[in-house]
Amino acid sequence: MTRAHNAVREFVIPVGVAVLAVVPALFLRLTGSSVGALADTALFGVAILAAGFLLSWGAEAAEKYIATGFVLAVVALITVLPEYAVDFYYAYRAGQDPASGYVAYAAANMTGANRLLIGLAWPLLVGLHWWRSRQRGITLQSENSVEIVFLALASAYAFVIVSKNRIGVFDFVVLGALFCLYLWRTSQAGNEEEEDDEEPGPGAVIAQWSPAWRWTAMAVMSLVAAGVILLAAEPFAESLVASGRRLGVDEFLLIQWLAPLASEAPAVTIAILFVLDGRARAGLTTMISDKINQWTLLVGMLPIAMSIGAGELTSLPLDARQHEEFFLTAAQSVFALMLLLSWRLAPWGAIALVSLFLTQLGLAFFYQATPEREIAVLTGMAWVYLTLAAVLMIFNAKQLPVLFRSAWAVRRLEPKEASS
Repeated sequence: MTRAHNAVREFVIPVGVAVLAVVPALFLRLTGSSVGALADTALFGVAILAAGFLLSWGAEAAEKYIATGFVLAVVALITVLPEYAVDFYYAYRAGQDPASGYVAYAAANMTGANRLLIGLAWPLLVGLHWWRSRQRGITLQSENSVEIVFLALASAYAFVIVSKNRIGVFDFVVLGALFCLYLWRTSQAGNEEEEDDEEPGPGAVIAQWSPAWRWTAMAVMSLVAAGVILLAAEPFAESLVASGRRLGVDEFLLIQWLAPLASEAPAVTIAILFVLDGRARAGLTTMISDKINQWTLLVGMLPIAMSIGAGELTSLPLDARQHEEFFLTAAQSVFALMLLLSWRLAPWGAIALVSLFLTQLGLAFFYQATPEREIAVLTGMAWVYLTLAAVLMIFNAKQLPVLFRSAWAVRRLEPKEASS
């Protein structure tokens, strides 16, 4: 009776709530109805959030049977698919009508999502880890050199894009290859020794089933979630723009910060669950992997989506503001990397990340200025990040050779249990 009760509490109820959460949005989508821009935004946003959780629960179940680093990378990729769907739509519409303003929306959503991850999610994990264990900071291990090195490579290439003022098909090839290489490298690593206790929830329940039921459940949840995301992405993106117009809020800022809050929530929640389960390093690793796949695949797929919309190969241009938004995002990424060179995200580093992020966010929303001054603020914040990063690099330069050696020292995956 206890086992059945736990199954209901940890699987049936969460999955049932997620399924019910998508029903209103699916009804609106399939009937072509609307309950107003604001309500549409909320309902479609909730549907995307629920679909993200369905995806993440299925991916979690695989962690026991696949190399830990690899599955964390896949979990990060799967849980952020809602972000891909929304950004793909904006880029696709930009290709259909380059003068519509959707080019800026695609770049805004991408840069906002990337800066939210580092500026809020990383410090949140450090704070929760301290609250749970009273340990100051999240300590990394040599295995995490893979994530750090690949994030460094992706961040370095971001400055190439900044110098070109556009994201093209060639960039997709380079960034896509970089992400595939990252997945290959994580798949070669061994499994980490974790505690026997698993974080409660649908993923843990599914992992205990027989292989046939387990993989069937994961496939069904993934297909349902993918269908919901595909159906909800367009109306969510459009209702978000309409809501901004109705509220008199800058549409660019609304898309840059509000849309990623909904689409990134599943990925951040999974990382939080790792921390609360005593696996803070796995939580931070997931967030770093999330950043890697966004800094590679998400950026690289924008010109592909735009080309599909345009019906021909094209690239996504960066105007003056987008140039500085991308520059600022790359600079923040470099600063975060320098914090990790000490193999630990310390409280002071988390405070620096969130303080700088809230400063730039406050300036974006409350600093009334001309476009020229807005660009100057973005540029100034970027150079603050880069200056601090240079200081940190000087103090931690001796870690660089160790980092690169560790990243390419392949430790083969141990054989998995027969039940997989």
